[in-house]
Amino acid sequence: MEISYLGHACFRLKGKEVTVITDPYDKSVGYNLGKPAADIVTVSHDHFDHNYVQGVGGNPKVVKGPGEYEIKGVTITGIGAFHDEQGGKQRGKNTIYLIGIEGLVVCHLGDLGHLLAQSQVEAMERIDVLLVPVGGFYTIDAAQAAEMVSLLEPKIVVPMHFKTEVAKLNIDPVDRFLKEMGLKGAEPQPRLVVNRGSLPEETQVIVLDYRRG
Repeated sequence: MEISYLGHACFRLKGKEVTVITDPYDKSVGYNLGKPAADIVTVSHDHFDHNYVQGVGGNPKVVKGPGEYEIKGVTITGIGAFHDEQGGKQRGKNTIYLIGIEGLVVCHLGDLGHLLAQSQVEAMERIDVLLVPVGGFYTIDAAQAAEMVSLLEPKIVVPMHFKTEVAKLNIDPVDRFLKEMGLKGAEPQPRLVVNRGSLPEETQVIVLDYRRG
């Protein structure tokens, strides 16, 4: 499977026969989504920077909210959470997605705004790739993101929802998260190609570059 970062909280998960897009955004975010084609689109919550499904081509099936789904051989489990630390009173609900594709489990935390309860962590016992917001202000911050990594113990961690030179939201850059993880820096990679056989034994952080050729 190939994972590409399209900016903000949007990723393309591309298998041999199916493509999933997560949390597409509108142009006001600052990135250029283009018109990527997909079979499936997941939406963590109904905010403009995460629910722009009309920006995705290919007439995809749209997944919104908690529940269990199976589409074109992809299994998706939506777990209810919140966009803030006050039970959704500030910013509403958020859905975490566990996406099973080609023998791997990818977890997209959406705009998670709080640390998870033990029951939620137990429902996410196996995660191969964790897509975690790290920018703070609207989501968990760098320190909380590092704590989530410790709780969930994924094989690969990919940060998202952080400040870049084009992102217009007032959020922190990725460097703070890298420092919390004990890393001095990480050269952004154009994409992540991964399968069960290539998963690292210890947790590895990979920063993906939103800029695409």
